[in-house]
Amino acid sequence: MFPHADEALIEQAYFNAQEVYAQYGVDTAKALERLAAIPVSLHCWQGDDVGGFEHVESASGGGIQATGNYPGRARTPDELRQDAEKALSLIPGKHRLNLHAMYAETGGTKVDRNELQPEHFQGWIDWAKANGLGMDFNPTCFAHPMADDGFTLSHRDDGIRRFWIEHCIACRTIGAHIGQELGTPCVTNVWIPDGFKDIPADRFTPRALLKESLDTVFGLPIPTEHNLDAVESKLFGIGSESYVVGSHEFYMGYAIKNNKLLCLDAGHFHPTEGIADKISSVMLYLDQILLHVSRGVRWDSDHVVVLSDDLRAIAEEIVRHGFLDRVHIGLDFFDASINRVAAWVTGTRAMLKGLLIAMLEPSAKLVELEAEGDYTARLALLEELKTLPYGAVWNYYCRKSEVPAGGAWLNAVKQYEKDVLAARG
Repeated sequence: MFPHADEALIEQAYFNAQEVYAQYGVDTAKALERLAAIPVSLHCWQGDDVGGFEHVESASGGGIQATGNYPGRARTPDELRQDAEKALSLIPGKHRLNLHAMYAETGGTKVDRNELQPEHFQGWIDWAKANGLGMDFNPTCFAHPMADDGFTLSHRDDGIRRFWIEHCIACRTIGAHIGQELGTPCVTNVWIPDGFKDIPADRFTPRALLKESLDTVFGLPIPTEHNLDAVESKLFGIGSESYVVGSHEFYMGYAIKNNKLLCLDAGHFHPTEGIADKISSVMLYLDQILLHVSRGVRWDSDHVVVLSDDLRAIAEEIVRHGFLDRVHIGLDFFDASINRVAAWVTGTRAMLKGLLIAMLEPSAKLVELEAEGDYTARLALLEELKTLPYGAVWNYYCRKSEVPAGGAWLNAVKQYEKDVLAARG
């Protein structure tokens, strides 16, 4: 389907590109060294359409919907791990897995979410350890009978609210265990679907309840070397079009006041609003942030990430300002209309390409021109950079990382589909 790139051609193209970038004062070898040190957190829910393995009697609450019925969806934890492993084998670098609580392995025993323990995720931890991966974690505050009316941590019913508080506390404990076991901090991110479909009369009370719940959830001290807490906002969702309790302003204030990571999701804002411009603002007040890189199309549709202007802008903001050590990069999309392994590979490679392009930019020169007020030269240089041969540098990086260069990775996915996925029906 895609030709396998000739190694000699890849090397020659890279050395030519190296000379081109050197003329702009850019060291391609250093850029590749920096890129190799950046992990991207792959979200497990792309592999099974956000299904999980609980098989609870209710799947409502949260407005989460993966559209399409492409064959080969992972049906078991082992199948999901197998698919993720295949995807990771086609992505250069060492990365992480982002897991939701609904992917617990309870051995067939019903364990409700507020009773989950680290042992229910040991299979994932052992797999991550065997593959040299870090892990991140998320409470699952949707697709559950207790979320049927669209409210969880801000629910007016004390019993329902207590259930979700207990669930989130359990997830922080699980996250800490994961981080300790794997030797790298686990980012445990809290997102809730709470909100109203139509115009609310009282916007304040649910937010006051949410703040109270979060204060309780985060009340247990957990070492940051094991677990990092993050909170994630949203503008609107299916069933919460008019009002979302956990708005950007709510969580930005909460994160700053309580020293939590603020999660910026690229699909959780207005379609004309990008998260790239928010990064430099919030980093003045927060030590670290979490990114959920997605691609909204007209609404929060979580399309597969591609190398778009929005993605490049996000990468540029992180790299230009030296935020690589302060920003945790995760992906968040789910598309059931295409091969799910291919979706993982496409999105992750796109994110890495965006970071590489930013690393190949003569940022210091651009800043210098800007400081001098030479906006003409700044614009001209930015335009010239767009056609520099970053693709040759990317292909060389893939070859060095022993993964397919160019589009040849899709050949491996198609063969995997034929050999493995097709048998799932």
